[in-house]
Amino acid sequence: MAPLWIALAVCSIICSRAAADVGVCYGLHGDNLPPPKEVVALYKHYGIQSMRLFDPNPSALEALKGSGIGVILGVPNTDIPNIASSQAAAQQWFDTNLAPYLNDVNFLYIAVGNEVIPGGDGSTIAGAMKNIQTILSSKNVGGIKVSTAVPLTVLGTSFPPSAGQFSKEVDGVMRAILGVLSAQGSPLMINVYPYYGYVGDPANVLLDYAVFRANGTVVQDGPLGYSNLFDAMVDAFYSAMEKAGGSTVGVVVTESGWPSAGKGNVTTPEIAGTYNRNFLAHLNANGTPKRPDAKIDGYIFAMFNENLKPGAATEQNFGLFYPNKQPVYPVFNPII
Repeated sequence: MAPLWIALAVCSIICSRAAADVGVCYGLHGDNLPPPKEVVALYKHYGIQSMRLFDPNPSALEALKGSGIGVILGVPNTDIPNIASSQAAAQQWFDTNLAPYLNDVNFLYIAVGNEVIPGGDGSTIAGAMKNIQTILSSKNVGGIKVSTAVPLTVLGTSFPPSAGQFSKEVDGVMRAILGVLSAQGSPLMINVYPYYGYVGDPANVLLDYAVFRANGTVVQDGPLGYSNLFDAMVDAFYSAMEKAGGSTVGVVVTESGWPSAGKGNVTTPEIAGTYNRNFLAHLNANGTPKRPDAKIDGYIFAMFNENLKPGAATEQNFGLFYPNKQPVYPVFNPII
């Protein structure tokens, strides 16, 4: 038998990075979607263990009772200024949207808004986060982490990754948020879409680099080499967070995905399936070059094609499933 110190050393190498949790965002912008009970059953059928719910939809929360599915519960952007205004307002939100389900739903995070920053209400987010966290702590449910989800556009510089920093417009807001996250030991939620990086600059961004299919290093940034755009984007966030006083704060990727239709031959089920399968495999096997041992939980956007999503046609075609619950392309294997 090997000496204990050797066994511990081996374990520290092999076990230093637990497998990531990869969930799926459950959007409700459709008039033909299955009822929430069937949606929860579909998550369980495919072994999807986590869900991001963008707002406290009562029917969805009722369906989640007893399911064991881990949930990110969103605070709608319009509710944030009121919650930030007083502890009483935060208490009312908690009593209405969280308290009735606490004993039966596995809440992992509260996401105080989605992509509010950059925007006029960004300055209210830190206060709203503090008020909700105070209530959770007083109810002995401090294990539920409170954060907010931000897009890549909060970065004034994102390339190369080591130069990542928040724009001057949002730097003060992000420093306040990172201060709250650091104090509570909570991660920053980031929405990371290599798809938009690719379609925004196809002349310089290789498709293989965007969908985790490149062989070897594509971008060299000092001592760090990047073989995929996702890692470069995440590390740009890490760099920005370090510059803003958030060096101890981790991240959760609360959205990532690739549309299967809407923009010609770059949005096919084959390419979308390639991206999402590789995203799933990548999170379960790797950190990023900057933080190779840091586990990153992630969420694929989205569960269904949503026919009422506004904007470009691609917005309606990010789903893993059609509304009839048939896969658009395979990612998760059904549990038999």
